[in-house]
Amino acid sequence: MAKIGGFKNIILETLIIPVFILIITSCAVSSNVYKEMDNAVKETDFESAINAIRKGQEGRRAAYSERNAILLFLDKGLLEHYAGNYAASSKDLQTAEKLIEEAYTKSISESFFSYIINDYTKEYPGEDFEDIYINVFNALNYYHRGDLEGALVEIRKLSMSSGKLDMLSRKYEYTDPKSGASLNEMAKNETGIRQLPDTKTVKFSNSALARFLGALFYLGEGNTDAVRIELEQLYRAYSTNSNIYKGQVPAAVKEIQNVPGGMARLNIISFTGLSPVKEEQLIIHYLPFRHPVLQIAAFKLPVLVQRPAGITRVEAVINNNRRFDLELLEDMGSVVRETYNARFSNILLKTYIRTIIKYSVADIAAMEAVRRQDSLTGLMVSIAARTAMDSSERADIRMSRYLPDKAYVGGINLDPGAYSVIINYYSGNRIVSNAIYNDVIVNKNGLNLIQSVKLR
Repeated sequence: MAKIGGFKNIILETLIIPVFILIITSCAVSSNVYKEMDNAVKETDFESAINAIRKGQEGRRAAYSERNAILLFLDKGLLEHYAGNYAASSKDLQTAEKLIEEAYTKSISESFFSYIINDYTKEYPGEDFEDIYINVFNALNYYHRGDLEGALVEIRKLSMSSGKLDMLSRKYEYTDPKSGASLNEMAKNETGIRQLPDTKTVKFSNSALARFLGALFYLGEGNTDAVRIELEQLYRAYSTNSNIYKGQVPAAVKEIQNVPGGMARLNIISFTGLSPVKEEQLIIHYLPFRHPVLQIAAFKLPVLVQRPAGITRVEAVINNNRRFDLELLEDMGSVVRETYNARFSNILLKTYIRTIIKYSVADIAAMEAVRRQDSLTGLMVSIAARTAMDSSERADIRMSRYLPDKAYVGGINLDPGAYSVIINYYSGNRIVSNAIYNDVIVNKNGLNLIQSVKLR
């Protein structure tokens, strides 16, 4: 029994101990920090949420590790934006964008270990939808700082030819040259796992939100021809991305240039709710290995889960007597789902390969134990190995938690002057919150834009 005892020790040392170390060292962001941040965001207390991040980064073990640097700057940058700290937000979002660009050139060793252990062994590279909305919110940062040209630079990063949206539309369009099957269909056929989102390529190549902001910023510069082009592209977004834009183009879009002589237009944009987050989903699947304990595998996959939407209607009230509803311009949660599901096949294939590798090693060890000793020893080895492997497998559920779910827009033509504006947020027929803006100056020349945020 000395030989097999040594063999079992090798199994324990090579699988269980490293797995234990990895579980400790490859955690995502501290749940306690997220809980504190979530509570503050729910109360629209963004400064407290930012302070929670700062406190979490102090001490020996930071809430956001170096491996999660992109998440740190994304979350902090978004919260700084909501708090009105626009310069700080720009700095953080630009850092996140730079790190996402650098993530494409990370070392081969990181990718290798992510195939062997789990995706937490590599630095978080950012999601496509995060990279897109970085520019949207940074454009608003520049606007609020009085820099329209800087705002337009951010928008053009998305909308120009070979920009981010153009590249995204082609990123996942690979098909098998022989069968014509999409990557999604190939993943289902190769693995036999059918529980995959039914997607082929990203059908999101034009953001109505980015185009609307571009039109407003060009309007502020007096470039009416560029405004016309942006609005044409916005209409095109609605006609070519029907899985994202299911309704009519908001009337506010049509009216931004229809301002009677002597009057000025007040534009309003409001972000509500919180976009979906990833959660771990367990899928049980048969694998054709020799040892019975290893024939039923547990695949852990990151799936998107919708968060409860507390706001169903947004209303603007001008000087306590003129009221109008804001209209949905972009369902940002749908953009998150569309862009994420397009690469879900890649995640499934990688998880499948990783699980096959792990279970193959365990199956060889278990059957070797049976050959050298007996069935009971083989059973012990297979159970120990499977326990270690299943413990090491984790779905990578990292992502920014503070992107809005919906973007609403509205507008009204007014005589130039000062106004009070109230944004009412409804759940059904009940006002659940509001935002009050006193002494809003509406100028005849230039861009008049109010932005309101209620992430609940």
